[in-house]
Amino acid sequence: MLNNMGLSKAARIILVGAPGVGKGTQAERLLQRFPQLSAISSGDLLRDNVKNQTPLGIKAESAIKSGALVPDAMILRLILHELKHRGWIQPPKGTVGLNLSTTAREQDFGAEDHFVNSPTLANLAAPPRTSDDPSASFILDGFPRTAGQAGQLDNLIPINLVVSLRTPAEVIIERIAGRWVHAPSGRVYNTTFNAPKVAGRDDITGEKLTKREDDDEETWMNRLAKFEETSEPLLNHYAQKGVLWEVSGNSSDEISPKLFKEFEERFAEGPRDP
Repeated sequence: MLNNMGLSKAARIILVGAPGVGKGTQAERLLQRFPQLSAISSGDLLRDNVKNQTPLGIKAESAIKSGALVPDAMILRLILHELKHRGWIQPPKGTVGLNLSTTAREQDFGAEDHFVNSPTLANLAAPPRTSDDPSASFILDGFPRTAGQAGQLDNLIPINLVVSLRTPAEVIIERIAGRWVHAPSGRVYNTTFNAPKVAGRDDITGEKLTKREDDDEETWMNRLAKFEETSEPLLNHYAQKGVLWEVSGNSSDEISPKLFKEFEERFAEGPRDP
């Protein structure tokens, strides 16, 4: 059934949720259920461009080494560059091509590439054209985190679904309190729903399990306060755009079926004949 379900149009999605709510789990499940979806992570793009010393990566690395935050406009350019490279956005009608080449390293970021060298992306005469082909579907991770960033993104890429994942704070705190990890392998256990066979020991190696440094209530409450400060204006922004959808549940298994149903109603074309 899952392999027979395709998308009828491009889905451009952002997942928003408090630390520990299970954003990564929901993203992974969507990617598995809908093969046409891709993951676009601003953090991964930044690291890859710095590692490969692309023109954008060199600029970003310079900002990082100076102790400055990577500017929002630079993150936007990394995202746009990736979407251009995949062929998912095109220049506005009536404009010169975006000077694309086969690889990021070979890309000529000359004066003609307005996305890279313009002082602000807001001064583009017209936004790029976004492909509506189902294969151009993606989950955008790591950006935007604020309403201001969302406004900048709106001018360039029309996001058509923002999912607000909601789980009660006490449930997440309980989940974090019961979480133990086997650091060498990254295996994660939870005493409430995925307990190790032997308490405090990894199932495979028998080595002792440990707690993550940030797996304590005080740290999480501090992270939650920061998240709520920025997320409320962000969610309001997308609510006004008419693309916000909220889903609640006490666990990822409770949330996933609701998310799949909503996603399919918006984007899926239904099962194909074998």
